[in-house]
Amino acid sequence: MNTKRLTLFIALIFIGGQHAVAQESVSHESDTYARAIGGRFGVANGITYKHFLNDSHAIDGIVNFQGNRSFTIFKVLGLYEIHQPITFIDVEGLRWYYGFGGGLGGYRYKDTDASGLAWSFDGVVGLDYKIPTAPINLSLDWKPTMELTPESGVRFDGIGLSIRFVF
Repeated sequence: MNTKRLTLFIALIFIGGQHAVAQESVSHESDTYARAIGGRFGVANGITYKHFLNDSHAIDGIVNFQGNRSFTIFKVLGLYEIHQPITFIDVEGLRWYYGFGGGLGGYRYKDTDASGLAWSFDGVVGLDYKIPTAPINLSLDWKPTMELTPESGVRFDGIGLSIRFVF
């Protein structure tokens, strides 16, 4: 129970701290945005909040839940992302990005009821599309993870689709 409180506390600090970060001027053209919130769907499902620090650097906070018949994991992740234009095709609002970060949360094995701290280092590579005529952002990414606990190892199955409301 203390792990759940800790991760909730960290999530609230992370999301609340986003407003305290001094930000450079962010372009408000139709194909860019300053911040967005929505859902992330894939191997782990959850809530995502992306906040741009300037035109090409963003912080993405993710609160996700993952489970199957054997285990459940609740994790708060923070990713630092660098967004770049795609120059070989001309699609307004489409960019690619890469970044890194980490996650902290709790896990529970259902068969033994064992639980503990889930901790990881995460990378991310993806496509980010802001629909020019609507306040909608779509991201498709791959997020490889180096898990330190509960079972150390590298996972390559972190493909996800994020659908966000831009504001």
